Amino acid sequence: MGISPELFLNLLVSNGTDYFTGVPDSLLKSFCSLLINSPNHITAVNEGAAVALASGYHLATGKVPLVYMQNSGIGNAVNPLLSLADPDVYRIPMLLLIGWRGEPGVKDEPQHIKQGKVTCALFEAMNIPYLILAETEEEVKKQIDFCFAHIKKENSPFVLIARKDFFTQNNIDSPLDAGAEMSREEAIETIITSSLSDEIFVSTTGMASRELYELREKHNMSRQSDFLTVGSMGHASSIALGIALEKKQKNITCIDGDGAALMHLGSIAAVGNLKPANFRHIVLNNASHDSVGGQPTIADNLDFPGIAFAAGYDYVFFVKNKDELKQVLNQKTRPQFIEVKVRKGNRKNLGRPSSGPKENKEAFMRFLAAT
Repeated sequence: MGISPELFLNLLVSNGTDYFTGVPDSLLKSFCSLLINSPNHITAVNEGAAVALASGYHLATGKVPLVYMQNSGIGNAVNPLLSLADPDVYRIPMLLLIGWRGEPGVKDEPQHIKQGKVTCALFEAMNIPYLILAETEEEVKKQIDFCFAHIKKENSPFVLIARKDFFTQNNIDSPLDAGAEMSREEAIETIITSSLSDEIFVSTTGMASRELYELREKHNMSRQSDFLTVGSMGHASSIALGIALEKKQKNITCIDGDGAALMHLGSIAAVGNLKPANFRHIVLNNASHDSVGGQPTIADNLDFPGIAFAAGYDYVFFVKNKDELKQVLNQKTRPQFIEVKVRKGNRKNLGRPSSGPKENKEAFMRFLAAT
């Protein structure tokens, strides 16, 4: 059946929590959709930043904030949880709502399996108390009462873990985009059909990698030169940089997303500092976390090419249609940064890779070894 996100939100507010920050998760989609227009809500660039934002809010108000995230983001949050909010340091209270991807016994994508197995163990190792949210309203009310009583007594973080289908779905849609001319898939298709056959691609997690995989089949292209980063959100450009520095004779393209690029924005500075002459970084910007529900990012208000140029990229571009993209792709000078404005959404019949991560890695490494 699931729990109404409106009920859950009201329970939080009735206990004094009316400030929310985090990184969206598909399991929390209907809850996050309630927060989009709230004046007390901030979509954070990564989960560690969310914990820090929440800490600042508590310091300024004395109130208990809520931080939400997918369990894959726990790693980003560990540092501020242990060196800032922990009772042995500043003892900052907050409530964490965690979507449990990869829960043992529940079918999920391969990148979530390990994280799902160790989710509870991670909080036990950090000595952060947690509850797995129940299936009935009555039990959930009791759990929330318990966690707030604990927070009030101990003045420290507490975690609530939400299983798949914990929340019922609501009818609130994420905001529509501004009407970009290209879809993300059209942009990727233009990129791969305009690139040389030996270009090496590293694609970010989510829909972009799935679309790249299917487009290769559509055009009868080999997939061996593609590394599909199915997890590790925000790290695709660093993976691509690591390859580019070792394979200087080959051209490397990172296909990134705006939410992923924002998550670890410092990676842009690393490329700009090292200036690999074979590196091309393409950010497909739809100003949303498209793979987990379409919640907005702050990328609509950001000058990505300006940031890249200031960081040291020698050639930066902004494009908004296929003709402009094709023209820029013909530019041979690198390191190159291209921001491409794209629409939100994807094909309803978009599939998933039939090969697993290990198979992808091994084929990719064989290709690199032969070049």
